[in-house]
Amino acid sequence: MFDNRGDPTDLSQLAVPQVGSLETTEDLLQPYLLLDAAGAPIRAADEFFAELLACGRSTATLRSYGMDLLRWFRFLSAVGVEWHTASRLEARDFCRWLTAVPKPARAHWRRPDDPPVPTRARQLSPNTLTGKRPPGQHYASATVAHAESVLRAFYDFHLEAGTGPMVNPFPLVRGARRERIEAHHNPLDPFERTRRGRYRPKLTARAPRMIPDDVFDQLFAKLSSHRDRALVAFYVSSGVRAAELLGATLGDADPGQQLISVVRKGSRALQLVPASPDAFVWLRLYQAELFGEVPTGRDQPLWWTRRRPHRPLSYDAARAMFNRANAALGANWSLHDLRHTACYRMARDPSVPLTDISWVMGHAHLSTTQRYLNPQIRDVIETMLAFYAKGPEPRSTAAGGYSKESIETLFGEVEA
Repeated sequence: MFDNRGDPTDLSQLAVPQVGSLETTEDLLQPYLLLDAAGAPIRAADEFFAELLACGRSTATLRSYGMDLLRWFRFLSAVGVEWHTASRLEARDFCRWLTAVPKPARAHWRRPDDPPVPTRARQLSPNTLTGKRPPGQHYASATVAHAESVLRAFYDFHLEAGTGPMVNPFPLVRGARRERIEAHHNPLDPFERTRRGRYRPKLTARAPRMIPDDVFDQLFAKLSSHRDRALVAFYVSSGVRAAELLGATLGDADPGQQLISVVRKGSRALQLVPASPDAFVWLRLYQAELFGEVPTGRDQPLWWTRRRPHRPLSYDAARAMFNRANAALGANWSLHDLRHTACYRMARDPSVPLTDISWVMGHAHLSTTQRYLNPQIRDVIETMLAFYAKGPEPRSTAAGGYSKESIETLFGEVEA
């Protein structure tokens, strides 16, 4: 690529300093601020965040979009280009740079003033127990694709407002019409996998992973408290997302009806979800331990930290709890794998309709639920190994009433 002086720049030697930050605020109308290297808010990002909030996007979406914008503004600062003068050359090289450079090292969250520890080479071989690969040193293709989509939407917004460049630096594929995807789709034909962004990488469809029942029992035995057992039991029986369950209050749990109310991630609708009796038993044991130590109002959080002073349990703390159980077992399952496991268990029961599973899981499309009807790799391997161990089927003998010569003429030599 060429820098602002017209000289060629080697992307492999480009140093992108970790300047600027994405800061959280207490303002509901402006929950996040994107700051530049001098610590001043970036007005273009503020206007984009305001548009997202007006469109009904959640604060989690703002944070996700803000991280992509932060990487983009850092890259532009390194090459000496302003955001409103960026061209397709910078957009193309930004996507190339994301796929090539290692992820930056970060300081420990408990000691933010310590210098970042250099990233060591990670073992990329799959875990022997789960078959999952650990996170690599480089950004995943899904991260690059998400950044391309976010930045294209960012420049589309400023293009309409007249505050950005006259041409979007992140173009669509050549020949693509600027309209809704599959706007005139025939409902009798299957949907095609379309790639709208020109610099958007191809993504590999990953099958959801299920924790086998025997491994789940071992993992559950590694949990050290009634709170942790209650959380995992709810995750694996109700199939709700991690953040949805952590946002529940005391009034949302109904042991008598065996239901728990959660706010869905996408629609933000309050939905009653059934859970297993074991989950409510572990929840009652956990509440008995906390009796008199935390508030008991209906609007109070359902989950608290074990360490005093008690605080509402956050997602990072719940993930750390699950990672400790993983480390004791030598596995690398995630909290979201519990959701996959719940859906696979429901889909295995022929008495549970697929439409009911889709409603419980909160899937927007039935095609998402249908993915869980596919066999698991572990089950396929076990079935095929049993087939090979059984050996070939014995050849059938000739039926009575036919001469041996006629049978051999038609079918070859027949065993006696």
